[in-house]
Amino acid sequence: MEMNGNRRLAITQQQAWEALNDPETLKKCIPGCDKFELTGDNAYAVALAVKVGPVSAKFQGKVQLSEIMPPDGYRLSFEGQGGVAGFAKGSSGVILKPAEDGCDLDYTVQAQVGGKIAQLGQRLIDGAAKSTADDFFKRFEQEMQLRYGPPPDDTAAPAEAPAKTGAMAGLMRKMGLGKKDGAAEAAADSAGDTPSGGKDSA
Repeated sequence: MEMNGNRRLAITQQQAWEALNDPETLKKCIPGCDKFELTGDNAYAVALAVKVGPVSAKFQGKVQLSEIMPPDGYRLSFEGQGGVAGFAKGSSGVILKPAEDGCDLDYTVQAQVGGKIAQLGQRLIDGAAKSTADDFFKRFEQEMQLRYGPPPDDTAAPAEAPAKTGAMAGLMRKMGLGKKDGAAEAAADSAGDTPSGGKDSA
């Protein structure tokens, strides 16, 4: 099985890197995961519940990180056993790149499965893998919002327009343009008073 994808994250590259290296964050975000513990140098013990079609199993396995390039990415190798349900092993690559409003995460996955799960067919396996990836990123984005707050609201930008207009008006008055407008208004007021004054004298 092979899978790849790209996600735009509303956090900085450094924040994403720290989260993707935090066992507690990964445990919260990986669907069905109830164990993600550091056991050695970039090595982790993992336990998670997996469901593919009609087959459900509890997998016990290990994860090893390699080709670590902070904060740009790493390679992850994994293998796990699910009893009679079968086994899974493979690798995944993660690359982080800064973006204007956060960072981009590119990922690739290559995996092999055996046992009952393998007998379900590639279509079911691919569908379960995509669903798991989508669920992971949904949880990850929610966790990042709780940790760092929601992304900036672009709709707030137009609110600055009145202030800019006021500043421009002040500049025009300093240049003398405002005084001319005031003189014109005064002249208009004077002209408006003349007819009424004529009536009084009559």
